[in-house]
Amino acid sequence: MIETPLFWFVPIASVLALFFAWRFYAQMMKADEGTDTMKKIALYVRQGAMSYLRQQYKVVVIVFIILAIFFAILAYGLGVQNGWVPFAFITGGFFSGLAGFFGMKTATYASARTANAARESLNAGLKIAFRSGAVMGLVVVGLGLLDISLWYILLNYFVTDVDPTHKVIIITTTMLTFGMGASTQALFARVGGGIYTKAADVGADLVGKVEAGIPEDDPRNPATIADNVGDNVGDVAGMGADLYESYCGSILATAALGASAFMLKGVDMQFKAVIAPMVIAAVGIVLSIIGIYLVKAKEDATMKQLLGALGLGINVSSLLIAISTFGVMWALGIENWFWISWSVVVGLLVGIVIGKSTEYYTSQSYRPTQKISESAQTGPATVIISGIGLGMVSTAIPVLAVVVGITLSFLFAAGFDASNISMGLYGIGIAAVGMLSTLGITLATDAYGPIADNAGGNAEMSHLGPEVRKRTDALDSLGNTTAATGKGFAIGSAALTALALLASYIEELKIGMVRLLEQGREIPALIEHNLTIEMVKHSTIENFMDWFNVNLMNYKVLAGVFLGSMLAFLFTGLTMNAVGRAAQKMVEEVRRQFREIKGILEGTAEPDYARCVEISTKGAQLEMILPSALAILVPILTGVIFGVAGVFGLLIGGLGSGFVLAIFMANSGGAWDNAKKYIEEGNLGGKGSDAHKAAVTGDTVGDPFKDTSGPSLNILIKLMSMVSIVMAGLTVAFSIL
Repeated sequence: MIETPLFWFVPIASVLALFFAWRFYAQMMKADEGTDTMKKIALYVRQGAMSYLRQQYKVVVIVFIILAIFFAILAYGLGVQNGWVPFAFITGGFFSGLAGFFGMKTATYASARTANAARESLNAGLKIAFRSGAVMGLVVVGLGLLDISLWYILLNYFVTDVDPTHKVIIITTTMLTFGMGASTQALFARVGGGIYTKAADVGADLVGKVEAGIPEDDPRNPATIADNVGDNVGDVAGMGADLYESYCGSILATAALGASAFMLKGVDMQFKAVIAPMVIAAVGIVLSIIGIYLVKAKEDATMKQLLGALGLGINVSSLLIAISTFGVMWALGIENWFWISWSVVVGLLVGIVIGKSTEYYTSQSYRPTQKISESAQTGPATVIISGIGLGMVSTAIPVLAVVVGITLSFLFAAGFDASNISMGLYGIGIAAVGMLSTLGITLATDAYGPIADNAGGNAEMSHLGPEVRKRTDALDSLGNTTAATGKGFAIGSAALTALALLASYIEELKIGMVRLLEQGREIPALIEHNLTIEMVKHSTIENFMDWFNVNLMNYKVLAGVFLGSMLAFLFTGLTMNAVGRAAQKMVEEVRRQFREIKGILEGTAEPDYARCVEISTKGAQLEMILPSALAILVPILTGVIFGVAGVFGLLIGGLGSGFVLAIFMANSGGAWDNAKKYIEEGNLGGKGSDAHKAAVTGDTVGDPFKDTSGPSLNILIKLMSMVSIVMAGLTVAFSIL
């Protein structure tokens, strides 16, 4: 059923992305890593990062084996699931983990080279850091589209026993399930990496900066290597896995919605609607590569000029993809192609608005963060109060942007007919694809952050000159803002992707019900409405809402809404406490080394860096299990107890509360971090002042906000949707109430 040459552009673009990722990696490796001291420090960080990743993958492999066996039992034992699911689940997790591994490996080799390039010029340092970050972005989109296109080709060949119209639906809903593998891997990477990095960061800050009064990244601090390792495992491998999941999820959900929305318009039109999001993403890869080459900076550039340099690449890529979308839709000949193209543009604009809003609220170049710095003059308490207040206020623009985006993308695709729900939901899905279409460059700006941060750490520990430190500090400050912007972007994309997945849940229910009817199962919902296979196959979304009584007056829906809202806060609390416990162990270890290893503070003895890396690794491995298990088990139990109506409530409650809470935490944390940086630049007393000490406290509280709990919530939102989709057959067959 591959009836248009445009489809083959998808795997070709994925290979092109991987080629340029390799090219940027090879160029970076040719650069000089600097002095022997710089090489030694980079080696410590690299070894620590890879050691952690090996430990994490051991845990993840065990979890994946258990879940794959469980899915095999559901598929081959109970017959309530597609037989391809166990294999699709494993490949989704494998490619997600592979993307994180390649991105993190690049980052650990790039930091010392960035610091050494900064000895030459600011632009030289920016070029190495940014293009090394681009390896992460291009690997994510390259592996994501490669996985999607290979699965489509495979299933197109093997699924032969159904009519062409329903073949497309079966293929797309089966492909959708490999998103659960990506989501599960992303959650472990994000939660585990977040706990690791913040345990080290908090320990290093509280004892090193506050108690001992030594600078950040000072080689005398035993936790400084663990802190630098954490930047890589949390903000590179974790963020990469997170956005890999969003990227694939949005494309697959939109493909499944397209198969359903265009089902009655002929198999040719249906196929075109399915591959449209894939082709848009493929075009986005090419345009992202162009944008990457546009990023340059002048010597002595200000923070706004550096942000402008990155913004130029992103904005040019976004503008070109907006224009190209109209050409792609026209070439495919999709019905209502002009207005559906506008849905893609809406998604791009929502992403830009959320990014700009996050930049405004978290960059020290703007008043909101500067006000937090000013509040530090009256102590830590006012820093905490003002940071929390800023985070709460900052949720308004992203939420309004998503609301407007949902409304416009729905109406555009539906032909301004609010009753045309299937087409409207396709519009929301393709808006999510639009937002993520330039992920190759937007993720590069995020992965750039920890590389620049580690470069600054390497320069500090290697005692490079003040001019070099000035340049690496500028790159680091830029990285803090781009990291905050990237988190806002990831959370915003999660909201649109989760909405598309919610609609795709119905498609998976449809497939599950057909499977049960073909087996002659007696299911209450099917018996009550005297449903036949043909009735289910040709049903609408409204039919499902009626059959399962999904409305706000149903106690099952209300129970699910409360459970979803509660889970967002419970998950956040567990991850915050996990950071607290792991950080406490780190603080005790750093104090012990200062106390027992004579000569550390004088610089005559070397700290035991490996012990701190080991503490963070063990703490992260242990603490990530319970939150991750809850994210998987709660949707399953809700489906078994409350049925389809309860699952809908759970997903809506989790999405609503989780999205707002994630924006609040990410922006508060980012603002606290940059408020401290603003003071360190020489404002309000500078380093060592009382205001600086108060700001360090705010930054310490904000660390798990912005790097652990906040960004993990968007994965929770999508993972709950993915688990529900994969468990749709079980929910229909075995729900108690």
